[in-house]
Amino acid sequence: MRRRKSGELAPLARDREAMQCPEAGKPIVKVNHCQKYVYSFGVPRRCPLCGQDVGSRRLEEAPVSISEPFTNGHREKCSFLLRPTRGTFLREYDGRSDLHVGITNTGGVVYNYTVHGVQRDEVGWEQSVSVPLLRPGLFGLLDQWDKYLEDFSATAAWLPHRYEEDRHNCYSYALAFVNCVLATEGEAQLDRDQFTEKFVVPRTRKASKYITLYRAIEERGFYVTDPPRPQTGPGPGSGSC
Repeated sequence: MRRRKSGELAPLARDREAMQCPEAGKPIVKVNHCQKYVYSFGVPRRCPLCGQDVGSRRLEEAPVSISEPFTNGHREKCSFLLRPTRGTFLREYDGRSDLHVGITNTGGVVYNYTVHGVQRDEVGWEQSVSVPLLRPGLFGLLDQWDKYLEDFSATAAWLPHRYEEDRHNCYSYALAFVNCVLATEGEAQLDRDQFTEKFVVPRTRKASKYITLYRAIEERGFYVTDPPRPQTGPGPGSGSC
């Protein structure tokens, strides 16, 4: 895919894959000190700005763990997954690298379409961005999910010779399966832009911010931002009826 919308991480994959066993990222912690937010790997003994001990004397100064936007895709049931075609998000991904996508069954096996046809990966998606597909109202599909996915993957549309890098690729396969499930349940189908904007972009945007923060801490040992300004109430006479 050559064109991407704001918030998307990168073009979606030339699908010649390499096996990967990504290392776990270091946990990021946020500390409120010196009227700043200080991010680091773990709780620092001393504030990097003033050199004083970082002791949380008040509740608002207590360290806060920052949740990582990545997950082990093999532990995700019935989900749409994204990962870099080469390497991992935290290490090799540069914002322009290709991404590969797939769909998990109920056992965490990742079905994905490549130049070799539909692959069923039991490893290699340990650091992924995950979009759960069984929203409320579709949980009844859980018992049939694996059969739907296997039958869909066995159709002629996903034979190796049908693969086209820009028009009939991993994203085409995943979205077609999502729409197949929606059609079975009598739900409205989604085009590529609708699905991307509604489900993919919010998660990839969060992942992009996390990657930037993570690498800044790796480079400097910490990262500092200003806390948001407190919101003030409406002034006299500005209330609404």
